[in-house]
Amino acid sequence: MDLTHLAERLRTAVRAPVRGPGGRRALQALLAGSSVLALLLWWLLPSSGPSYPRAPMSLATGVANGVYEKYGMLLKGDLHTALPGVQVNLLHTQGSVDNIKRVVSGRADFTIAAADAVANYQGPGKDELRACARLYDDYMQLVVPSDSTVRSARDLRGLRVGVGQADSGVNLITRRLFAAAGLDITKDVDAIPVGIDQAPSMLREGRLDAFFWSGGLPTAAVTEMARTTPGIKLVQLGDLVAKLHAMGPQMAYYRQAVMPADAYPQAQKGQAVATIAVANLLVTTDHANTGLVERLTRAVIDSRDAIGKEVHAAQLVDLRTAVFTDPLPLHVGAERYYRSVKP
Repeated sequence: MDLTHLAERLRTAVRAPVRGPGGRRALQALLAGSSVLALLLWWLLPSSGPSYPRAPMSLATGVANGVYEKYGMLLKGDLHTALPGVQVNLLHTQGSVDNIKRVVSGRADFTIAAADAVANYQGPGKDELRACARLYDDYMQLVVPSDSTVRSARDLRGLRVGVGQADSGVNLITRRLFAAAGLDITKDVDAIPVGIDQAPSMLREGRLDAFFWSGGLPTAAVTEMARTTPGIKLVQLGDLVAKLHAMGPQMAYYRQAVMPADAYPQAQKGQAVATIAVANLLVTTDHANTGLVERLTRAVIDSRDAIGKEVHAAQLVDLRTAVFTDPLPLHVGAERYYRSVKP
């Protein structure tokens, strides 16, 4: 029973004539039960904080089996408590580039997007974009069969390579990596626009020679592939970091990183893998309601441990680093939250 239904029952009971001891006992029982229920709801639901609209809200996530999708599904559960009365709808998308387009066009209220994709966006509504939090880093992953002769992206010439869907962050980074490796994605490789929802099975079936993926560690689809498909490995991309940075100021969003040896134990055989990483941001626009953003930002920070039990990358969400949302300014609602918890 929700609070509206409870209130209506109480109004009906109070207005109804009380006839005899039985009627009085029934009313007393209803009032006592309602008091207990109201106390329980008061305990479970946020009783203080900024007001916010109860309209439905949409969160654009990503492709099936990706980290964005899993993170969004878990966050939705926490938002049910943090934003009572708000229906949260999750939207499947191609990834970061698609997500940004959806938010600026009003087809999504919030989304997750990689910082490089945000910086690269130059379309309508660019100046309206705002961030709620820096989340976790995506790691670029190049997956090949274990007997492959590929030792770097430079060795992909002439091969069939999964490069991510057209409007994905994977595709954006992959194009830049090919350029850094001295390869033309339109001429030197057979670039196949598939994401993590299709690439593992295509590699397993011999329809791909390699695929790129950009996601938090570990990504469940890669973990499952390493566990069930003997013979895959991850190829280092660290040799391209310097060349990437030399390509222009927008490449500054990529940092040199190392996938630890236990990210995918079956595939890495105890070896760390050098690669690049880029931060993910929780993104909205300056039109988003201030109270809604403040409560949502609080929920993101407070849910870190619970979500982190199922999405390891979410353990890296940190109050101390969440405010570093370059290239976007913080939404005023997010600013209010961070100020409220500042020591």
